[in-house]
Amino acid sequence: MIKELIVVEGKNDAHAVRLALGDVDIIWTEGYGLTKKKLDYIAEMANRQGVIVFLDPDTVGEQIRSRIRMHVPQAKHAYITRKLATKLGDIGVENAELKEIRHAFAHIQQEQGAVVDNFTIQDLFLAGLVGSSRASEYRVALGRKLGIGDTNAKQFLHRLNRFGISRELFFQAIEEVKHGECS
Repeated sequence: MIKELIVVEGKNDAHAVRLALGDVDIIWTEGYGLTKKKLDYIAEMANRQGVIVFLDPDTVGEQIRSRIRMHVPQAKHAYITRKLATKLGDIGVENAELKEIRHAFAHIQQEQGAVVDNFTIQDLFLAGLVGSSRASEYRVALGRKLGIGDTNAKQFLHRLNRFGISRELFFQAIEEVKHGECS
């Protein structure tokens, strides 16, 4: 059972998360209209019980995530890929299958205090995550497997380092992705 407060964007997202995870504590930001009062509440809850941020994998979701990250650096993060959260052209957590929401919460990430550059763009290049015909496909699959979402190469590199993904885990996941063992 998840004890942390889960932050989503809207009522439909909250409904989908509760269907997937059961009776969990949820607050929604009401989209980009996230107020200072609500941010303060999220920060207070992060100190009391912990917070998991689970937002739509789109530009607005990333902007809201960034605001929360700045105000509540100890928050944990769960990600879902754009493809898995898209239905009839609409991107949102509420569109994801329940098993995919559960998968996202099985791969929660927390930012490390001091970001260490374990990875460089050269590592991504050598792994085929940049500059290859399947780079984007590999980043999406690897982002799902590692629980860091799907992004462009620069943001992917940033997340690898920000969340302290180990080189061992990274290279093991790369092998699994390239051999079609994506979970």
